[in-house]
Amino acid sequence: MTEPVNILSSTMTTDALIQHRREIADLKQRIKNRRLQVLGLYGTPLAAIFTLLVWAGLKISFWLDSNTPSAVNNILGGGALLLGFAFAAQAILEFNEDFGLWKDRNTSIRELRLELSLAEERHILEARRRTPPPIDRQASYKERLPGEMARLRRESRHYRRVHLLMQWLLFVSSAAISAVTAWYDPPQPAKGVLIGLGFTVTLITAAAGYFKPRERAFNLQQTADSIEQNATAFELGIAPYNATEEAHNLELFATTVEALRADQRMREQQLDQPQQGQQQVI
Repeated sequence: MTEPVNILSSTMTTDALIQHRREIADLKQRIKNRRLQVLGLYGTPLAAIFTLLVWAGLKISFWLDSNTPSAVNNILGGGALLLGFAFAAQAILEFNEDFGLWKDRNTSIRELRLELSLAEERHILEARRRTPPPIDRQASYKERLPGEMARLRRESRHYRRVHLLMQWLLFVSSAAISAVTAWYDPPQPAKGVLIGLGFTVTLITAAAGYFKPRERAFNLQQTADSIEQNATAFELGIAPYNATEEAHNLELFATTVEALRADQRMREQQLDQPQQGQQQVI
């Protein structure tokens, strides 16, 4: 009888924690939606007024003694009219009780943030009250690692592609500078082309030196490979996870993986620092 009771209790604990996470995620999404609603409600009339001021400014500056071109009238007038309709529709959704499309109408973002803080506090208290034993948490931690390794590899591929794109642009632009210089003798249009290519080479070189996509890709891939190596060793029961007690292996595995992740975060922070700061850290 004890085992079914424990299973039922564990299921109830999991369901309760999942419900709290869903509530927190829903509140975060509601805050994002409310920000967009408030931005549209107060930003649309300001944009309409700005459009009318631009229209009037153009009329005074360029066409004071003549008729404004119909294209300008159509674009600016149509834009102001469209913004006016958009503001009217948003005002109706915000202040009219007959429409329930906006879930948090007449609710400030401050109130939603307070609800989010309370929901997070309830989740922390509930998780603390229903905290499973360490061996269960370590086993759950191990099961989350495939997602973490996939994230690291995905980010590594992203930075590798950015690095390759920068390098190819740098190669093409550098080669094009020499080709254009050799092909064109007159200053134009080669001068403008050379200026653009030289700007591209300088920009890519500066961006590659600042963001360091190659180093980031290497660090992420190295961390993912190290975590996978430890996970494989744990699954196979080989050193250093060949102890007779499963709890000891789980504790050592979690400690090792967290050390690898901490080392990855430290290397990311070093890459974000200026060159002089990196030398001081090293």
